[in-house]
Amino acid sequence: MAKYMACICEGGAERAVLDLLLDNHMLIFEREQLIEEEVLRCRSAKEFEEKHLKKGFQEKITVYRILDSRNENFKLSKAYIHKIDIVNVVTAPEIEMLIILNEGKYKEFKSTGVKPSTYCKSNLKLKNVKSYQYVQEYFSDMHILTQALREYKRVSKIHKNEKTLLDLLKC
Repeated sequence: MAKYMACICEGGAERAVLDLLLDNHMLIFEREQLIEEEVLRCRSAKEFEEKHLKKGFQEKITVYRILDSRNENFKLSKAYIHKIDIVNVVTAPEIEMLIILNEGKYKEFKSTGVKPSTYCKSNLKLKNVKSYQYVQEYFSDMHILTQALREYKRVSKIHKNEKTLLDLLKC
């Protein structure tokens, strides 16, 4: 495993799940191993390079990208391409799937054709499913969170060379 790591994601809900897993020492890496010792909110490779890679790291960096789209580019410049290993951790179609799965509403959700966050708001009457605070409170029980991660992996179509959040758990 690389000496330096980064964990980046795009939204508050994703960051909340990762913070819960980190704070409960459930991931294959610890917060102290992360650049800035926190989950970073960042979408583009250029932004990541400018904010975090100008510090002159001597060793290779592993970057865990938590994303809900398989089509997001993360093209590093030539100066960094050989110094970084990218691990894509997919939460497609959205991290809110964990709530739907935990509520036992997966079959009902599949029949609607709407986005998971829309389903949570309209069908489950959960208003703040994308907020950091709401997700932190909803998944405060680690057993509930890990069960939802297991169920997500079971029902998802994971592509070759992709990981899920479950793959980042120690066991």
